[in-house]
Amino acid sequence: MISISDLTVSFGGFTLLDSINFHISEKEKVGLVGKNGAGKSTILKLIMGLQSPTSGKVMMPSDRKIGYLPQIMKHSRGKSVIEEAMTAFAEHNELNIRMDRISHELANRTDYESDGYHKLIVELNEIGDRLRIYPLESPRVQAEKTLLGLGFRKGELDRMTSTFSHGWNMRIELAKILLRNPDILLLDEPTNHLDIESIQWLEEYLKSFPGALILISHDRRFLDNCTNRTVEVMLGKIHDYKVPYSQFVELRKERIAQQRAAYDNQQRMIEKTEEFIEKFRYKPTKSNQVQSRIKQLEKLERIEIDEEDLSAITVRFPSAPRSGDVVFFVKDATIGYSKPRKKIVLSGANITIRRGEKVAFVGRNGEGKTTVMRLLTGELTPFEGEAVVGYNVKTGYFAQNQEDLLDKKDTVYETLDKIAVGDVRTRLRDILGAFLFRGEDIDKKVAVLSGGERSRLAMAKLILHPYNLLALDEPTNHMDLRSKDVLKQALQKYDGTLIIVSHDRDFLDGLVEKIYEFADGQVKEHLGGVDDFLYRKKISSLREIEIKQQPTSQAASAPVKEKSSTYEEQKYLSREERRIKNRRQRLENEISSLEEEISALEGILASPSPEDDIVEITHKYQDLQLNLETKMDEWASLTID
Repeated sequence: MISISDLTVSFGGFTLLDSINFHISEKEKVGLVGKNGAGKSTILKLIMGLQSPTSGKVMMPSDRKIGYLPQIMKHSRGKSVIEEAMTAFAEHNELNIRMDRISHELANRTDYESDGYHKLIVELNEIGDRLRIYPLESPRVQAEKTLLGLGFRKGELDRMTSTFSHGWNMRIELAKILLRNPDILLLDEPTNHLDIESIQWLEEYLKSFPGALILISHDRRFLDNCTNRTVEVMLGKIHDYKVPYSQFVELRKERIAQQRAAYDNQQRMIEKTEEFIEKFRYKPTKSNQVQSRIKQLEKLERIEIDEEDLSAITVRFPSAPRSGDVVFFVKDATIGYSKPRKKIVLSGANITIRRGEKVAFVGRNGEGKTTVMRLLTGELTPFEGEAVVGYNVKTGYFAQNQEDLLDKKDTVYETLDKIAVGDVRTRLRDILGAFLFRGEDIDKKVAVLSGGERSRLAMAKLILHPYNLLALDEPTNHMDLRSKDVLKQALQKYDGTLIIVSHDRDFLDGLVEKIYEFADGQVKEHLGGVDDFLYRKKISSLREIEIKQQPTSQAASAPVKEKSSTYEEQKYLSREERRIKNRRQRLENEISSLEEEISALEGILASPSPEDDIVEITHKYQDLQLNLETKMDEWASLTID
């Protein structure tokens, strides 16, 4: 389906890709791997025709439909989430309109034997064939299912896309691509802005996707679950393996080891042969043997070892000074933002993190993980309850928004030099070298660095101080697989306390032993690693929770099987009825309060003043609407017979 032949890409005297060749057939699932800057994204751009090669060709059938998700793209504005997603069906709608027009024209024509009539029949059949490719479900249902799978809530689908962050708009673009039902999918880091549950949904989608897939990802498990072939881009060359990523890693080790063994054996043979030639070169009795061995060396096909890019981050965090036993403590806290208007993100939050624990914050984007990080760093204080940082805790914070925290006017070297003190100043070049900033790289301005380079620079800042608490918010976004592996190993050896926000299951696996799940304005503690957490989630899905709650909610109305019911059973039912009535009353009060808040916001949105933050107000309005729907559903479910 896609054939890349003798493809070379060069610029400024540097060759990025050097005469690479590979073919991708229909239904093949390919993981494109390699270090940041190796040329992976460039290959996708070449396939899309967005970039031209220096030499060579990319060939594929012209009738194939491609879905392409780049790392960086512009987002549409002016539509709601569902309206924007529905634009994916433009071709589907045009086909239906054209089919209706042809059908109407055929119904009114009588020249059944003419060429024109025959052409319309052929076109009608072709349109019918194309429409049959689409799912039977209505476009609206397909769009809603895809958006919900990618993490949107039902109540968010009518919100304007402009009120969502870059990450959520990337999800909308991904939804549009999937809804177009392409023959080929080219996905460049699709999981960067997805939470764990959305990644699982996307995995299931890609497993059943009937077309060809080329996937760039730094998520090892995602690659394993979605691809069956791995193409490595390294130092301008490619190495092709017909296996998923984890098997590729093992086979690559074996191949390099076999090459090295064969190379060493050949070098020993060459050395002995050259010694023989040199020793007997001038002996007449050995002249025939000498000439024979000279010819043997000339004809010998020399074994070469594939060049390896062995550069990688080498991280060792300084020893952590001892802190108090409890490092971070949150009790019955109501947490949120007071500007431009009060917004509550979490209620009744309870978190206890002790010295030496390695803890993950997981959950849907926007549920409060980063908000708690800001509580930890002192940027926020709770509206109610407690949030206490323990005795002698020194926090090193790695934030998602590196662009806001790094001064773009500084060079790479100046970024560290401004904060370094004491003897460490003499080791700044070594530290930067460990994070792959070498030679002229250290003089680059922060403004020109890629996302991966900024992440590495921010991580380099952390090791300048002996922190005993590392708070890392999505540290592996934009990092390549090898860099993530080395960082993970360093964090496993780190003797301080670790709090990490991440959606990368493979990175978290074996690193953390406790998880706090953020969902629906609440925080829930889970003991165990990420695999334990996912296992529990699968057996305690929302549908299963509803099934388990049914006997309790229906207990009061359950039919009595025996006339000899005891007094205790009657007393229990009465108590349950009272509980339900009290809960319904509380819900009615809360619903009334929510409706008043919503009404007030509607007034502001109808006639905003210059100082009103429309985006923030819209966010709050949608949150209140969703909260109202949830409480209305609960109120309706609490029936008493």
